[in-house]
Amino acid sequence: MKLRHAVVALAAVPVLAGCAGNAPTSPTSQATPRTPGNAQSNAPASPAPSSTPSKPSAAATPHGTLLVADFGADTVTFVDPDPGHDRHTLGSVEVGTAPYGLVVDDRGIAWVATAEGVAVVDTATRTRLTRIPYETRTGPVTTGEYRGGGMGIALAPDGRHVYVGVNVPGRNGVLEIVDTATREVTGTVPVGRRPFDVDVSPDGTEVYATGHDSFDVTAVDTSSHRTRRFEVAPYGTEGGLGSWLKPHYAVVRPDGRLLLPFEGERLVVLDPRTGRSTVEPMTANTHQHGATLAPDGTLLVVGTGPILSDDRGPSLTVRTPAGSERVVPLDGPHEDVTVSDDGRTAYVTEGFTRDGYGDGITVVDLTGRKRPFEVAAGTRPLGIAIL
Repeated sequence: MKLRHAVVALAAVPVLAGCAGNAPTSPTSQATPRTPGNAQSNAPASPAPSSTPSKPSAAATPHGTLLVADFGADTVTFVDPDPGHDRHTLGSVEVGTAPYGLVVDDRGIAWVATAEGVAVVDTATRTRLTRIPYETRTGPVTTGEYRGGGMGIALAPDGRHVYVGVNVPGRNGVLEIVDTATREVTGTVPVGRRPFDVDVSPDGTEVYATGHDSFDVTAVDTSSHRTRRFEVAPYGTEGGLGSWLKPHYAVVRPDGRLLLPFEGERLVVLDPRTGRSTVEPMTANTHQHGATLAPDGTLLVVGTGPILSDDRGPSLTVRTPAGSERVVPLDGPHEDVTVSDDGRTAYVTEGFTRDGYGDGITVVDLTGRKRPFEVAAGTRPLGIAIL
């Protein structure tokens, strides 16, 4: 059992010092890139971000292309993950400062949470259609882990609304509701502090904002905008903003329950209908961020690396619905993950919100028949989707 205190963690691993608490004194959080260690691609370096939206592509974007949010730039980048191809980056589109999360609807329109607003991108032609400014004031536009603006983002099951968690430095966050037809913000709802992730119930009646710095999940009724707060703190809340043991990302199972992984040790299963939660053991023993569900219910969780000397390195946890786990080692910190429609391949972004980030994607064969390999993918990619 980890009974960690922020001071101990900070002393053990200075490189991760920003994930635990508030913003540093400087408005811009700088981080150091890492060099990919096991790249098996001949792809050239990613092109420099363009200051204007890209021109329409001569050909439609192929099915299976990956779209990543370039947190270290102002773009999203289209990526071909095929290891047999010489070039992996297919082009970038300017969307706004420090894009974080993104979602893609059934029409191929991407909605990207940036520091400046929600960018709307036509993925077929690779052009930005517009950028929707936030209603919430978040201060000066900056970059880095603590920048104000959109973080987690989710799409309603019927595609009529996009929900984005807006970080307001030094204060609680806000859930902004975007009408996808009018492309306007139609509602704002107070939620927890630094909304890392946003998810929607299978029936679309509730939205869940995971408040990293407030140890909670805020459930928002999509009709009335009424809220309910659930504390999610399997280690307790000692240490407050300086604690490492906070929720980051969540996924929603088909039965409506939320899964929130902590430290590769504990999986909180939260039932928003009752507000009750249970805790199941995990085995990776590493600080964890991104999570997603495969079509068969397999849970994938990104391990970013150690925060204590006895923690294990970066990894991808592959957890079956029955609870058995396989842990796949990764080279360096990673942030988020998505999975192919057939459930056979996971794509893990190397961007990471802190030091040690990479500029690629690690491709993991979930059948275990092939070794993980890396492909080039923009600039410090965080959010990811498959087109």
